[in-house]
Amino acid sequence: MKYSSQKVAYAYFVAALGLFAIQVLGGLLAGWIYVAPNFLSELLPFNIVRMLHTNALIVWLLLGFFGAAYFIIPEESEREIHSVKLAYIQLIILVVGTLGAVVSYIMGIHEGREFLEQPLWVKVGILVAALIFLFNISMTVLKGRKTAITNILVIGLWALSLLWLFAFYNPDNLSLDKMYWWYVVHLWVEGTWELVMASILGFLMLKLTGVDREVIEKWLYIIVATALFSGILGTGHHYYWIGLPGYWQWIGSVFSTLEVIPFFLMMTFSFVMVWKGRKNHPNKAALLWSLGSATVAFFGAGVWGFLHTLHGVNFYSHGTQITAAHGHLAFFGAYVALNLAVFTYAMPMLKGRNPYNQVLNMGSFWLMTGGMSFMTFVLTFAGTIQTHMQRVVGEDFMSVQDQLTVFYIMRFGAGAAVVIGALLFIYSLLVPRKELFTETSGSKPVTGSSPEAQAVLEGGR
Repeated sequence: MKYSSQKVAYAYFVAALGLFAIQVLGGLLAGWIYVAPNFLSELLPFNIVRMLHTNALIVWLLLGFFGAAYFIIPEESEREIHSVKLAYIQLIILVVGTLGAVVSYIMGIHEGREFLEQPLWVKVGILVAALIFLFNISMTVLKGRKTAITNILVIGLWALSLLWLFAFYNPDNLSLDKMYWWYVVHLWVEGTWELVMASILGFLMLKLTGVDREVIEKWLYIIVATALFSGILGTGHHYYWIGLPGYWQWIGSVFSTLEVIPFFLMMTFSFVMVWKGRKNHPNKAALLWSLGSATVAFFGAGVWGFLHTLHGVNFYSHGTQITAAHGHLAFFGAYVALNLAVFTYAMPMLKGRNPYNQVLNMGSFWLMTGGMSFMTFVLTFAGTIQTHMQRVVGEDFMSVQDQLTVFYIMRFGAGAAVVIGALLFIYSLLVPRKELFTETSGSKPVTGSSPEAQAVLEGGR
C-alpha cells in the first residue's frame, strides 16, 4: 500500500462484508420459504425477505465498488484521496440509509418497486452520498495521473450515480414506469457496472500478472466499447412484453445477443494476461477469484443470458426460474466474485498484517462457486419444466410450483453451501493466522516480517 488514504477502503470493505453475510443469509431464508411457503409468513412475509435479500446485494456491491475506487485511484493517480473525511461521511450516510431502509421494510414502509423500494429519504441519502463520492474521486483524478483504469472507473461510477436519478421518477403509467425502471436496473448491471468491472479487473491483472500497462489498456478499451455498444440498446430485451412498440423485440434480440461479447472478452483477457505475465504472485487467492469472476460472469451473464434473450424464446420463459438461474450466476460471477477478488487482494495490505489464510480463502471460492453453479443448474431444470407446464400446457401457477418442490429443496442445499463459503471467506480475511507455511518448506513459517509475507503486503510489487 503506497498511500495512507487508501486505508479508508478497509472500512468500506468491512461494511460490505457485513451486508454480504446478511444478504446470503436472507437468500437462504427465502430459499427455505420456497420449500415451506408458510414459514414466518406472518412475522416476515416472503416479499419483505426477498426485498432485504436483493437490496442488501445491491448495497454491499456498491460499497465494494466505492471501497475499490478509494483503494485503486490513489495508486493509479499517484496522489492521496482528496478528502478522507468526506469518504467517511459518505460511508456513514450509506450505512445509516441502509439501516433505515431495513427498518422501513420490516415495518411495511416501502415504495413497492423491485430493487427501488427504498423510502424517499433513503433515496435522497444515497444521492447525497453519490455526489460526495463523485466530487471526492473526481478531484483526486483531476489533480493526479490519468490512466485508462482510472478513466474507465470514474466514467462508470459517474454514469452509475447519474442513472440513479431515474429512481425518483415513478410515473402512473405502468409501461412508462417499467421503461424508466430498467434505465436504472439494466443500465447499471449490463452497462455502467461492466465498466467498473473491466477497470477493477484490469487493475488486478496489472498487479497480479506483471503484464505491461499498455497491453492491458488496449484490452480495456475494446471491452468497454463492446459493453456499451451492446448493453445500451440491449435494454430492449426487457421491453418485449411491457406495452412498448413491437420494434423493441428485434432491437432487444439483436443487441442482447451481442452482450455475450464483452463478457467473453473479459474472460479471454484475464487468462491471456496470466499466460503472458507468467508472474508468480504470492497472493494466489486473489488471482483465483479474479479468473473465477471473469469465467463465471461469461457463463452466468453471457451464456445463461443468451439462453432466453431472444424474444421468441422469452415469450415463454420470462418470469420463470430460468430468469432466476441467469440472475444468480450472473450477479455472482460478474460482481460478487469481482468484489471478493479485490477484497482478497487489498485487505492484507490494508490491514498491515500477514499472513492471512489463503487456503481457507480459496476453499471458500470453490464452495461458493460450486454451490452457485449447482443452484443455477437446478433452477434451469426447474424453469424448463415450469415453462412447459405453465406456458405451453397451461397448468395454473400454484399447481406447477407444487411439482417443483424437489428442485427447491436442492436449491436450498446449494444455498447452504454458498452461505458456508461466504462465512469462511469473511473469516479468512478478518481473522489472521498465526503462521503460514510456504509451498517449498512445510517447516518454515511465513511471518509478518518475512519476505514472503511482505510480498503479499506490498501486492507483489
